[in-house]
Amino acid sequence: MAINPHNRGPLRTLTIFVLLIVGLYGLLGAVSTWGTAQRTPKLGLDLQGGTQLILTPKVDGNKPINPGQVVKAVDIIRARVDGSGVAEAEVTTQGNNIVVSLPGKVDAATTQSLQKSSQLQMRAVLIAAPAVSAPVPTPTGPTPLKPTTPATSKPVATGGATTAPKSGFPPALVAAPTVPAPTAAPTTAAPTTAAPTTAAPTTGAKPKDASDLAWVTPELEKQLAALNCADKKQVAAITGATAKPMVTCSADRKTKYILGPAEVLGSEISNATSGQQQNQSGSTGQWEVRLDFDSAGRTAFCNVTTRITPLTPPRNQFGIVLDNQVISDPRSLASLCAGTASITGSFTAESSKVLADQLKFGALPMSFDLATQEDISPTLGGDQLRLGLLAGAIGMLLVVAYSLAQYRALGFVTVSSLVIAAALTYVAVTIFGWSIGFRMTMAGVTGLIVSIGIVADSFILYFERVRDEIRDGRALRAAVETGWARARRTILISDAVNFLAAIVLYVLAASNVKGFAFTLMLTTIIDIVVVFMFTHPLLSILANTKFFGEGHKWSGLDPKRLGARNVTYSGRGRVTIAAQRAAATEGNQS
Repeated sequence: MAINPHNRGPLRTLTIFVLLIVGLYGLLGAVSTWGTAQRTPKLGLDLQGGTQLILTPKVDGNKPINPGQVVKAVDIIRARVDGSGVAEAEVTTQGNNIVVSLPGKVDAATTQSLQKSSQLQMRAVLIAAPAVSAPVPTPTGPTPLKPTTPATSKPVATGGATTAPKSGFPPALVAAPTVPAPTAAPTTAAPTTAAPTTAAPTTGAKPKDASDLAWVTPELEKQLAALNCADKKQVAAITGATAKPMVTCSADRKTKYILGPAEVLGSEISNATSGQQQNQSGSTGQWEVRLDFDSAGRTAFCNVTTRITPLTPPRNQFGIVLDNQVISDPRSLASLCAGTASITGSFTAESSKVLADQLKFGALPMSFDLATQEDISPTLGGDQLRLGLLAGAIGMLLVVAYSLAQYRALGFVTVSSLVIAAALTYVAVTIFGWSIGFRMTMAGVTGLIVSIGIVADSFILYFERVRDEIRDGRALRAAVETGWARARRTILISDAVNFLAAIVLYVLAASNVKGFAFTLMLTTIIDIVVVFMFTHPLLSILANTKFFGEGHKWSGLDPKRLGARNVTYSGRGRVTIAAQRAAATEGNQS
């Protein structure tokens, strides 16, 4: 059977639309079968319940707690929670404590990320020694010791200023011992050998820069000798002022250091992201945290790499310190002034993202202890959700009843469009729950209910424009296209106003209203997609059928029922000129 040439364009649009829906549901099926997604929308605290964490500030001795620091910590923790993909969380204060309420179950990594300060610093390495009970080298005696890098070790920090060699790693930075990330299991240490000779500092001399061995004092040497990296209490007690040198351990507890004053701070990081490291052949399979510095950080990072590059090991290394522990100590082979760097180690996808979020959203002004962790029940629960869904179903039925009564068979186009819009909304909300952590709250359910009227309004507007054109004497096929040209501008303007209002509400409203604004934005976009890619093409095809094209009295497009008295309908959407003239003559005689 030949296809009506007038139907080719609408059929092509409908085909693309069907493929879009199939693709979305296929994506949902794939990520739920082989990924971590679920096949139903995620629910928020008010509908599902979750976990409540009470965090207590850690302070030294009897120092008073600064309320301003607690308020700042609330903002940072809220940003970390949102950045980790957990939406609709609540972060409040209870005295000096911070109460974090998260929907669903909370894993250990999330709990640890909320407690840690995550203050990142980059410091020049002055002395590196194995973390064992052995005599500690001094700057005035034999050369300092550092672990030997195995031949197969890879860089643990890279910069964007140089060209990558065949291996895919920039030659500007070469790793010293590969140190796992704080959450990773330790790896086997390499044998320790002596480093090249380092010139002794002048006793009592004032340090010229952060790499000067004059920073090393007898007191620091004693601290280094006494430090036992296997003792968790000693490691937890390590502190270091940014303007002074510090004694600390590596994250794997195998190396201890004397480091110079901090030269690059976490506050100078403008962005941090996680992902797999890439080389010329593609992904290396190693997870990294990529850092972008602001202007101050770019200058500081350029200065430190330029200064330490000509020094002898281990002074040509700089320690990347996170929460007072060295997570990496790369060796610099060139100046890096592009303002980017990366941290690698024994990261996983989860641990690299946690670290990136901590660095991206800033360091807490203090660390916290987990006081309590308990499950909390939903504030509204399943009854309210069922009532909300019932209200939505009643609203949908009323719209369907009105459409069938007002538009007769044409009302089924409205019904099918609403069903398609509901199917798109469901899959979109579910996929957003997997991809960005969106959770459906009662406010979000309210937004979906309100959207039923908004979506139906677009269909009604289009149909009334078409019926107005028929009243003016146009043939049905011409009325469909002319009515669409007039209606689509109004539909776009109306939806643009709704979308703008939803954006303003999302930006300015409290967190418990954001769900309403988000669903309103989502359904507004879906309304435009359905009207343009389903409702209009479907009506264009129906206009070429006998039932609708000849204006059957039950089609909803009957010219006589619509009051088109000045034309004679000739079938198949045609109006005869002779009939028009006869009608005009009869009108003049009367």
